[in-house]
Amino acid sequence: MSNKTIVIKIGTNTLFEEDILRDDVIDSLAISINELRKESTNFAIVTSGAVQSGANELNLSERPKNLKELQVASAVGQVSLINKYKEIFNSHQLNIAQVLISKNVLEDRNQFINTTEALNGLISKNIIPVINENDVVATEELKFGDNDRLSAIVSILLKADKLVVITDKEGLFDSDPEKIEKAKKIENIEYNSEELNDLIPKSSSGKGMGGFSTKIMAAQMAGFSGIETQIISWSPNCINEVVKDSKIGTIIKPSKKNIKLRKLWIAFGMTIDGEIVIDDGAIEALNADASLLSKGVMNVNKSFEENSGVEVKSSKNELIARGVVNFSSKEIQDLKETENTVVIHKDNLLIL
Repeated sequence: MSNKTIVIKIGTNTLFEEDILRDDVIDSLAISINELRKESTNFAIVTSGAVQSGANELNLSERPKNLKELQVASAVGQVSLINKYKEIFNSHQLNIAQVLISKNVLEDRNQFINTTEALNGLISKNIIPVINENDVVATEELKFGDNDRLSAIVSILLKADKLVVITDKEGLFDSDPEKIEKAKKIENIEYNSEELNDLIPKSSSGKGMGGFSTKIMAAQMAGFSGIETQIISWSPNCINEVVKDSKIGTIIKPSKKNIKLRKLWIAFGMTIDGEIVIDDGAIEALNADASLLSKGVMNVNKSFEENSGVEVKSSKNELIARGVVNFSSKEIQDLKETENTVVIHKDNLLIL
């Protein structure tokens, strides 16, 4: 039997009740994981809660709001939070490792690969990675967004079979169930459907930073990468139900395409340094699995060097693809006037 890999993202609102960390939630999680690992299922956990843990230890009356105070609370809270995971998981004969990740780690191709290998190495030794964003070194530009986006990236790195997002709601609804009595829960939805995009609410509530908008965007990232997402509410048996394919919560169905890890790095890890505008003929060629040639380039925006990451757009400013260029912006401008050369090879190009 081949092993499944499940990434579990658990939020602050689930882990805390009236600002007190719920040992029973972590204990139930450990019990389920211990049972399911015997059935060839591996797990990685992306956990929120460090800031709230730190706020408790610092005797703060509310969650900090500015970046420096968030960093301090997170640094203090990481220790108590991971120690609680260690204490409870060890009591069930489970070993854990703390993994802190910041977004810039994934922007470098080699570090992207190294992070993948490190996570897989832990799992291969029956050690459960407990992952959080490295808030202490994060800036506003580097933050993942309440760990939802981080959970999608971890799922991509591990080529997970499923991303499970545990929240304080039963799943996604067609409208706000706290405001509209007849709001209906959505059982299944496609990751790239207009309906899902239209559901993204402009809200952020509770103890964590992320509202449901970040959870939907995480599901879209995972779905693009061929990974199913299930958004559920917490119950002591919820992980068992998910692994046994119970149709609880909302299931967000993924793409059926098999995208290589390098192209997923191009999609979600690579730093974008510039922009190339192409004509309709080039768009048609790219969609037919061709490389981008210099004759299809209409314009180059921003200055960038050889091997930079760029976005490829249409003349109407529609995002067509992302890729790694073979030439600098100046060289591309010169090439499109004189010869027809491969600007981005199709192996370094991801159509979006």
